[in-house]
Amino acid sequence: MLLVKHVRATLVFLVIYWSIVSPPVRAQTGPKVNQDSLVQTHFDAEVKDYLKIHKKAQAGLSVQKTTDSAETMSQRQHLLADNIRAARPDAKQGDLFTPEIRKVFMHLIATSLQGPEASKIRASLRHAEPVKALTLRVNQAYPDSVPLQSTPPSMLMNLPDLPKELDYRIVGRTLVLRDVAANLIVDYLPNAIPAS
Repeated sequence: MLLVKHVRATLVFLVIYWSIVSPPVRAQTGPKVNQDSLVQTHFDAEVKDYLKIHKKAQAGLSVQKTTDSAETMSQRQHLLADNIRAARPDAKQGDLFTPEIRKVFMHLIATSLQGPEASKIRASLRHAEPVKALTLRVNQAYPDSVPLQSTPPSMLMNLPDLPKELDYRIVGRTLVLRDVAANLIVDYLPNAIPAS
């Protein structure tokens, strides 16, 4: 009987000792990560990859001298676009605007259309030159017949920044990612602008 009491006392002591000495076991959780931020980081990486192609395509052209000749500038633009097309012959819609990035962009655009600047943005979109139905294709030139409708500044503030070689344009309800120097459609996001 004494031995049983001694074993019990030892077990109680060990349980109390280990509960004091060893830290409590908690569920393994990593630091909280902002998923939208990760997706935007991925978009930034895709843009940087495209810029490498752009710069390599541009390096293949002779250095442009300052000129006012529209013909010379147009030829250079077409050559740059041809070089970019050759470097990414299989480019398609969604290469940069992947499904995950699409969700983030849709959220950012919707947020800008619900904030304090929403009425100004919608008014700006309504007053812009109307663009008729247009078939967009990645790696094609942004049509000369279509006005370069600018993206409202208050909406741009919500979108990821772009390097000077690229810009956002709106065609109807589609957000277009355009190579400025090549006047080339890099990617586009259909139905990005919610219907009014």
